[in-house]
Amino acid sequence: MQTSMFLIAMLAFVALACRSSEAQKPALHGAWQPERYLIKDGGELAVTGQIFFAENDWTVLFFVLDDDGEPTRGSGEGGTYTLDGDSLTFTHRYHLSAGEAADGLTESALRMEIHDAADAATEPCTIDLDGENLTIYFPSGNAMTFRKR
Repeated sequence: MQTSMFLIAMLAFVALACRSSEAQKPALHGAWQPERYLIKDGGELAVTGQIFFAENDWTVLFFVLDDDGEPTRGSGEGGTYTLDGDSLTFTHRYHLSAGEAADGLTESALRMEIHDAADAATEPCTIDLDGENLTIYFPSGNAMTFRKR
C-alpha cells in the first residue's frame, strides 16, 4: 500500500513538473506586434511587423520606419526555437533582409539565406514575458518589445 501511494505521489509530482515547464511556452504562442526597437546605446527605432510563435517554430517580418513612417529596412526570418524559463534560443533557418543605415544599425546589403537545421546559426536571447507584453533581449545588446495580438 505504501509503495503504491509513493508511486502515485511521484507520478503526480512528475506530471506537475512537466506541466509547469511547458506553462510558459503556450503563453508565447501566437502573433505579437513589435512596439519598440531599443538600441543598446539608448536609441530607439520605429518598427512595425509581426513575430509568430508556433509549437516549435517561429517567423518574423519587421520593418524599421523613417520619420515619415516609410520602411527603410526590413527582415524576414524564421526557424525553430527553444524556451527554458526566460532563455529563448532562436535557430535561424531562413533569412531575408536589406536596408539603409539607421541609428545604431549599419547599412545591410540584400541577404538571402537558407540553412539546414544542423547548419543553422543559433541566437540565445533572454525574455521578459508578462501577459500581453514580451521583451526580447538580443545578444547584440539591442531589444524589441512586443504586444500580443
